[in-house]
Amino acid sequence: MNTLVAVAIAPFGVGDELAPYVAEAVRIIRDSGLPHRTTSMFTEIEGPWDEVMAVVRDATMVLANQGIRTEVILKADIRPGHTGTLTRKVEAVEELLAE
Repeated sequence: MNTLVAVAIAPFGVGDELAPYVAEAVRIIRDSGLPHRTTSMFTEIEGPWDEVMAVVRDATMVLANQGIRTEVILKADIRPGHTGTLTRKVEAVEELLAE
């Protein structure tokens, strides 16, 4: 079942600069091979439910396994019969704005 998630994985109690920790989580997502896109607030991942959720778990655990308190914010769009929603949703809005 195709799933598109927006996930934010962030450490707590590690100081003011979070980028090195966020980069560790994003590296796991990128290495997964699933379609993804990182923005300033979230990383979106698309693929089959089990694969996407395994990547979210692994990206979370890369921090949690270091003893770091880790917060995960997750939004999911499960849309049977559709793929390519990572880019298609934005394209649909851009097409309407261009009219």
